[in-house]
Amino acid sequence: MRGMLTESTITTMLPVTDSERAGHFYTDALGLKQTGRGEDGTLYFAAAGGAIGLRQMPDGTQSENTALSFEVGDLPAEVRALEDRGVRFQDFEMEGLKTVDHIAQMGKERAAWFNDSEGNVLCLHEVMG
Repeated sequence: MRGMLTESTITTMLPVTDSERAGHFYTDALGLKQTGRGEDGTLYFAAAGGAIGLRQMPDGTQSENTALSFEVGDLPAEVRALEDRGVRFQDFEMEGLKTVDHIAQMGKERAAWFNDSEGNVLCLHEVMG
């Protein structure tokens, strides 16, 4: 049985300390389109299959773990495109997780992580055939 929530569009809410700076990052660096502003100042951006809301919060409320991940069809091309827009990707070398050219291979998936302008951890991932 399918419930109503399975048909819902999901909005991922992210905390930001400077909504103007964050708005520029999401439009200029990530290329997302701002779709509105809530009465509380929350900025909304369109993403296929959902939306992202940036809500003004005190400094230190950002997630230390992946807050959201964008599924892409060509991860290396997306990494290069975002780097060209100034996005800086993280590199890891630890047991179970090692990046090569910013990309980690994990079974049938590969991923790359970066921080937004506010310190939230974001991810790009690609599911391999």
